[in-house]
Amino acid sequence: MARETSVGFIGLGIMGGAMARRVMAAGHAVHVHARNRDRAAPFLLDGAVWADDAGALARSCATVFTIVGGPEDVAEIYLGEDGLIANAAPGDCLVDMTTSSPDLARRIAAEAAGRGVMALDAPVTGG
Repeated sequence: MARETSVGFIGLGIMGGAMARRVMAAGHAVHVHARNRDRAAPFLLDGAVWADDAGALARSCATVFTIVGGPEDVAEIYLGEDGLIANAAPGDCLVDMTTSSPDLARRIAAEAAGRGVMALDAPVTGG
């Protein structure tokens, strides 16, 4: 599993889980993290690789998708020493699909750009 072609997912609920399944079905190596490992169990049984935290996921995958509860969760996952941005490599792409705060999205984009990482704000809705 080459890091460059591995795809990471944090958030395996109804929408994130369905997206991860589609990526797996297309034949890509998928790495996953969830607050509750039990949520990831069905994905692990189907071949996904577990990451202990956001930082580990960023070190394993050049592309990471997140779709979590809200702005507080997004900030925790992206920012900080063990977060995605601090552990991503230049050229990586981080995509947040959470409906979050525009100010937080701008902060994440600026911090990521400072490390040579692309951060996209791509919120989805189930409506």
